[in-house]
Amino acid sequence: MASITIRRLDDRVKEALRLRAARNGRSMEEEARDILESTLTPPKLSAEGLRAISEKLAALRAPGAPSLVDELIAERRAEAARE
Repeated sequence: MASITIRRLDDRVKEALRLRAARNGRSMEEEARDILESTLTPPKLSAEGLRAISEKLAALRAPGAPSLVDELIAERRAEAARE
């Protein structure tokens, strides 16, 4: 694991970090680590989470409009016909 030192941190930022850590029952170091990880690491979605997102996107599609998969298949078929 790597370590970092942050210099010239504004006192207001440090105080906000201290208060947030206290609210969450963590040390300032743990809180800073959590903030960095949650901000810089892409979320890990389960199959169920991906399905829920897919359903929400499908609900935004106009009724009767082809799905993205249908559009991609049609596009690929058109490309193959031109070849």
